[in-house]
Amino acid sequence: MTKRGAPACKIIGKLVSEIGERNLYQYEHLQAAADYIESCLGHFGYTVSRQVYEARERQFYNLEVEIAGTEKPDEVVILGAHYDTDRKSPGANDNGSAIAALLELARAYAGKKFSRTLRIVAFTNEESPFTRTSSMGSRVYARRCRERQENIVAMVCLETIGFSSEEKGSQRMSLMGLLLPTRGNFIALVGNSGSKNLLGELDQLFRQKLEVPSKALTLPTHFPGAWSSDHWSFWKEDYPAVMVTDTAPLRYRPYHTPEDTPEKVNYEFLTRVVDGLERAVGKLGPWGIHGRRGPHETC
Repeated sequence: MTKRGAPACKIIGKLVSEIGERNLYQYEHLQAAADYIESCLGHFGYTVSRQVYEARERQFYNLEVEIAGTEKPDEVVILGAHYDTDRKSPGANDNGSAIAALLELARAYAGKKFSRTLRIVAFTNEESPFTRTSSMGSRVYARRCRERQENIVAMVCLETIGFSSEEKGSQRMSLMGLLLPTRGNFIALVGNSGSKNLLGELDQLFRQKLEVPSKALTLPTHFPGAWSSDHWSFWKEDYPAVMVTDTAPLRYRPYHTPEDTPEKVNYEFLTRVVDGLERAVGKLGPWGIHGRRGPHETC
């Protein structure tokens, strides 16, 4: 296992095996996940802000860290993923894989400087019963961005990114290869019409090194599946946003089931996705990265 694969395995193991299902119905587990993510980010040297809000007589938290831009601080790039799970699912791939990636990218960016402001955000309440409601964590966050008239120039959403298959026919809805490749060995990049420029730039950056093949798709804002994660909240506020995904139920059979467990994750694939993301997010627009690398070990 690669050096990155080992921390990802550790993070997913913590979320799944020690904490378990984490959502409204397992509220204490959801809070334990938030505490764990916050401790990891603090270990990397960040100051973590909690966006607290109430829903269904409970308190929930979005977790945010920020690296202030040096040249264009008012232009903000957001990298985000949700840390809750579907009911009765331990959530190794959905969305432990994305949280592992988010934390590894936070570690990789620690100590670096960017011309634009970079925010790394762990969202709560993406799953039922909050999906596409006003109490969805990313919806609360994106609404606040709009209320503050913040200039969000890019939002990159990580959603279920840890499974691949070389088997022909493993990718559902491929339409015989006309819409998607027939083998589920690629990463999909999904944007709407308002995010075409961001989608094209991200796809081009992914293709430069080809750690993992990518497939860019422009879909309607309310297209089933395309609206099923935190990027949708930013589409609702007319911000450019792209979802990075392994296509979830179109490839991953244990999606939203009790069988979404750590051994189902392809850690080599996940590592290659993270490598592609580190370079791609770091080069979105005129960034000019410099500075030291953070510590290699995770929390």
